[in-house]
Amino acid sequence: MSTLLEVQGLTQHFSARGGTVRAVENVSFDLREGEVLGLVGESGSGKTTIGQAILRLIDPTAGRIVFRGEDITKLTDRALKPFRRQAQPIFQDPFGSLNPRMTVEKIIAEPLLVHGIGKGREERRRRVNALLAQVGLPRDALTRYPHQFSGGQRQRISIARSLAAEPALIIADEPVSALDVSIQAQIINLLRELQQRLKLAMLFIAHDLAVVEYISDRVIVLYLGRIMEVGPAKTLIRAPKHPYTEALISAVPEPEPDRAKRRIVLQGDLPSPIDPPSGCVFRTRCPYAIPACAEQIPALRQVGPGHRKACIRDEIL
Repeated sequence: MSTLLEVQGLTQHFSARGGTVRAVENVSFDLREGEVLGLVGESGSGKTTIGQAILRLIDPTAGRIVFRGEDITKLTDRALKPFRRQAQPIFQDPFGSLNPRMTVEKIIAEPLLVHGIGKGREERRRRVNALLAQVGLPRDALTRYPHQFSGGQRQRISIARSLAAEPALIIADEPVSALDVSIQAQIINLLRELQQRLKLAMLFIAHDLAVVEYISDRVIVLYLGRIMEVGPAKTLIRAPKHPYTEALISAVPEPEPDRAKRRIVLQGDLPSPIDPPSGCVFRTRCPYAIPACAEQIPALRQVGPGHRKACIRDEIL
């Protein structure tokens, strides 16, 4: 698969009353055509900020975002229009992201109008009907408004809108976290089916490792705006190399209650992104930290009897 998206040294700082919030610091990764890349980490790790920067909803402080060989980081709004057709978002809250004053037909047809897709109203309506069928909504949904649908149905409308412009890349930011648990699996399966059928590339942002493992080809683990580990989804979940990844995995509920599982409870609070720790940012909560971690990020090493643990930047990145 060829590379669709390259993120190179992405840094995102925000001014705050107490100083500068270092939301994302020197993050680099690539995303291939037709690949699902999971982006996982606890709240405040910078996941959503990375998605917004890629979509150019915010301007990066530093770094480059290269889409199909073109650096889009400094492009004007007008020059970004072709890219915006190719990269579409699915937001966390489907009710907040849908215009309550617009019918479903107008909501889904809006990208068609903006990007000049379809000749006339009848063709656009045919396209909207086809999109409704793709996401499992009836044709009579056309004339209804967002408040007349359930949360899961509203997210299906959002997905249909994101597909209307025929994008190559979807940025899905916590697309099921605002939904009932009973509905989440339906939406995840729908996204997976559409991604495979349409051969879409997807950046799937979530905090639930079980969901990320199910839908993703590769996974990036974030902590305090830095990448801790990157790897194939199955390998990373079954054999994590970073202690933070191991702690996240240990927090995933075990479907078999009688099966023993060691729960790793991280000590202390998440450090402030205004004043992050020196060296390895995870060292203040890491059970395997040594004094050298305050100065640099050491390579993978043996720590204590029976422990295959450590910070693994050189090996993983």
